[in-house]
Amino acid sequence: MENIIGIFVKSIFVDNMIFAYFLGMCSYLAVSKNVKTAMGLGIAVIFVITITVPVNYLINNYLLAEGALSWLNKRYADIDLSFLSFIVFIAVIAWIVQVVEMVIEKFAPVLYNQLGIFLPLIAVNCAVMGASLFMQEREFTNIGEVFSFSIGSGVGWLLGIIGIAAIREKLSYSNVPAPLRGLGITFIVTGLMAIAFMSFSGLTI
Repeated sequence: MENIIGIFVKSIFVDNMIFAYFLGMCSYLAVSKNVKTAMGLGIAVIFVITITVPVNYLINNYLLAEGALSWLNKRYADIDLSFLSFIVFIAVIAWIVQVVEMVIEKFAPVLYNQLGIFLPLIAVNCAVMGASLFMQEREFTNIGEVFSFSIGSGVGWLLGIIGIAAIREKLSYSNVPAPLRGLGITFIVTGLMAIAFMSFSGLTI
């Protein structure tokens, strides 16, 4: 249990998808003009990551990894399908995003219109794919650790986009020099936020 909590906290603050790895920056920059829209996209990303990473973990461990098919028959113990992991992970992500898009369109049409093209683009959000690849690289020992990592990664991304959205709302009333308005000041603030998040790297978890 202690290890699961540690993975959760670390994935939010230390290994934050935005501020540690700069993954998912396209949606982060484009949909962070107001907090409400950023919150909607962030929750959608949490949902997608929370489902896709554990599903990809099970697929990787029981179908793709070297020797993963040994549960079917010992003759398949030498089969290695890991070269298919990229395309399989992408297919799972695209499927889940399609489900999320249909649910939001049905139950939150206003949010659906606000998110626009960036909702289906979650399928190519590199933070979602990155979470699956990090899961594969870190070799988690059980599904509980994977769930903890996936939820934490999503929450970390949500925290990042809400933070920058709140700051950008305030900046719209500020006297920002003309050359820095828009994405210029957003990149500067993002860099400062990344430096702030680096302070969490000293945590012993």
